[in-house]
Amino acid sequence: MHAISLYIAIICLLAFVKNEDKGTEKCVTSRQPKSNLSNQNLTKVPPNLPKDTKYLDLSHNNISILNGGDLAHLPQLCFLKLTHNGLRYLSPSAFTNSTQIKVLNISYNSLESIPVLPLPQLSILDISSNLYDKYTLGSSFENFKNLSYLSLGSPNAIVVNVNDFTPLRNTSLEWLILGDGNKLQSYESGSFAQLRSLQVMTLKLSFCQHYDMFKAVLMDLDQTQTKKIKLVKFFPRICSITSNPFEGLKKMRLLTNITFEDTWVTSSLITNLLENAFDSRLQEFAFVNIKYNEDTPDGVQFLGVPGSNGTGSIRSIIFDKVLHYQYNYPKFNITVACFNKMTYLKFSGSGMNISPCNLISAIPSLKILDLSDNLLTESGFWWPMCSYTEVFPALRQLSLSRNSFVSLAFISQKTQQMKALQSLDLSFNSIVVRGETCSWPTQLTELNLSNNNLGNTVFQCLSPHFQSIDLSKTAITAITGETLLNLPSLRHLYLSYNSILVLPGDLRAPNLLTLYVDQNSITSISQSSLQGLPRLKSLKANSNPFSCSCDSYWFVTAMNKSKLPDWPWDYRCSTPPSFSGKRLEEYNPGSLSCQPLPQAATGLSVIFVIVAVFGLTFYACDGVWYTKMLWVWIRVKRRGNQEASRLLGASFHYHAFVSYSHHDSLWVDTQLVPTLEGAGLTLCVHERDFVPGDWILDNIINCVEGSYKTLFVLSKNFIQSEWCNYELFFAQHRALSVCQDSLICVLLEPIPADSIPRKFLKLRSLLRQQTYLEWPGDEYKQQIFWASLKALLRTGDKCMVLKEVATDIADTCHLLAQGDQA
Repeated sequence: MHAISLYIAIICLLAFVKNEDKGTEKCVTSRQPKSNLSNQNLTKVPPNLPKDTKYLDLSHNNISILNGGDLAHLPQLCFLKLTHNGLRYLSPSAFTNSTQIKVLNISYNSLESIPVLPLPQLSILDISSNLYDKYTLGSSFENFKNLSYLSLGSPNAIVVNVNDFTPLRNTSLEWLILGDGNKLQSYESGSFAQLRSLQVMTLKLSFCQHYDMFKAVLMDLDQTQTKKIKLVKFFPRICSITSNPFEGLKKMRLLTNITFEDTWVTSSLITNLLENAFDSRLQEFAFVNIKYNEDTPDGVQFLGVPGSNGTGSIRSIIFDKVLHYQYNYPKFNITVACFNKMTYLKFSGSGMNISPCNLISAIPSLKILDLSDNLLTESGFWWPMCSYTEVFPALRQLSLSRNSFVSLAFISQKTQQMKALQSLDLSFNSIVVRGETCSWPTQLTELNLSNNNLGNTVFQCLSPHFQSIDLSKTAITAITGETLLNLPSLRHLYLSYNSILVLPGDLRAPNLLTLYVDQNSITSISQSSLQGLPRLKSLKANSNPFSCSCDSYWFVTAMNKSKLPDWPWDYRCSTPPSFSGKRLEEYNPGSLSCQPLPQAATGLSVIFVIVAVFGLTFYACDGVWYTKMLWVWIRVKRRGNQEASRLLGASFHYHAFVSYSHHDSLWVDTQLVPTLEGAGLTLCVHERDFVPGDWILDNIINCVEGSYKTLFVLSKNFIQSEWCNYELFFAQHRALSVCQDSLICVLLEPIPADSIPRKFLKLRSLLRQQTYLEWPGDEYKQQIFWASLKALLRTGDKCMVLKEVATDIADTCHLLAQGDQA
């Protein structure tokens, strides 16, 4: 495990060096915006930049001079990149107001001297690939108490003096890069020994024929904390080894890693390195982007160091991107027993098409094998000439990425031979699933199949023991709940860069911790889709065409955003068009518009209020009575339509139907009936003339229709009688149906119109219009009253009564509203 941790640490270190913007994380996080003004043909720093700018990239422009005040408007500036500008002069006053800069990269320019930099917070400084002729650092470097990374390099600087790095003696410098790929002419002993905290040294220098200087460098670095040395362009194409360049490695106390990069490597150099490193504390060799040339007839020959009892401490060997100078297989004759502690081996980008099984599989301690970026196939890796009965006894991680493997079923069967294998990387191959049965070893828990054209059938070839599966960019279009049920041990699932349309609501994976579905075609993620993932800690779903609709309401408002490592920057809407391109977090609909329960509760509340208001209004306005009147009106209307023509030509049984309250029967019996019937008129009185046994309403309707006129005896008692009002209603309806003036009102006592209940709209209207005869108390006036009443019963003033009543009935709704307002 120690070797694995060491390898991971070294890989991270290498990645840090390759990153152009190294140190960005010291100033901004990945979620904060960056001011990238590279390739803009700028000749000076723009004066209109925001005052709170922290990250500024001005690379690949034409800023040749940086004067005082050019950065004065950026007091919070932390990261500044000015590479590839042809910068010739940098004024110390340029940073007067920008003292918070921690990362400064001014490499690849035309500076003829190392500038004075009044930047006390500086942590990372790159001034390599300029034109200064010496490495002497000014006194301003004494103030760089936080400086951890420094890169210096110039094709004109070929000498290193002891005073060049004196200002860094009391700094915390951990990483020094020196040189520009040129040949070093002179090195003064003790120059690097001053850098006591140095841990990593990168030398971009050639020491061909000057290996004594390299020995002096190693002696100085042994007085520091240096654990890793990287040698870039160390060995030119034409250079022979006339001495022992790596002799000093045996005496290094802390050095554990040596890397050769962008250089020629010969078989004699590797042999010399192995001979000297075998009895040293070196744990890792790395050869990155090298050109290999066999300058000895038998290639690399290493059978151990004669007279040595040690077995070496080598735990890691890396060959990454190897170009073979000769067009033949390299020859390695190495005693594997010398590497019985090696746990990591990498042959990547070497053009290997046949695995040297006798070398690789015979290392019993090997735990990690990386054969990525080669030309291997099934028959090349499982070479028929090799025996695979007991191979890789300790191998845990195998990477066959970027090769030419095809059959997933065949690979699954062959991995049964690797009893300790836990992780297999088959990404970037030509693997397909042809319907064969896969048989994976039970201890294999991690499988990477990304960047293969597999489709949905790949789920049929997975093991229930898998804990981590990478299926990114494998042409998957759908994932079902049944898929995850067949993978009960699954903890990490990566489905990025596919064509998945939806996450179904029946997903069930009780142990799943990580789910990546970014770069798919998912428009929304519902709560039900994640309910079956109770232990989910990380969900990556960015760069999907999300819909800013109620389908995304839960995801935007209620989803635990701590589970989204890239929220909110890469989550954007694609529909509707009004939200296209906007961040998903900007979509914030109201809860009532998207949640069904509040919608239903609100709707029911509104309905309840409306019903309650209507009910109260209905009750307050005598709605029951009006309902009854409506039903009777419909009945009368129907009957009137059927008999209207007959009634117009019919003869009537009575001159008048008398409608009155039984409380006024004394006046009717003693005054009205005797007087009118004594004058030859026939009257219909309900107490006398209603047909016994018939329904009261039928009696009323028959008597009204059988009478030429209807005479109403109005009084306060009349108003209190419900039947009297029915009689009034029917009589009014008849007046319109048969087009005659048939209503006569006799006011027995004064009744103010406003004192009549609102439900008697017609009666109130009649009284306001004075369309009635009033019973007088004076005896003389009573004679006039009787004469007028008799005349009305015989002739009827159609202009006086029928017009008013017809108008009133036509405006029933209008009067009802007015009555309510009154």
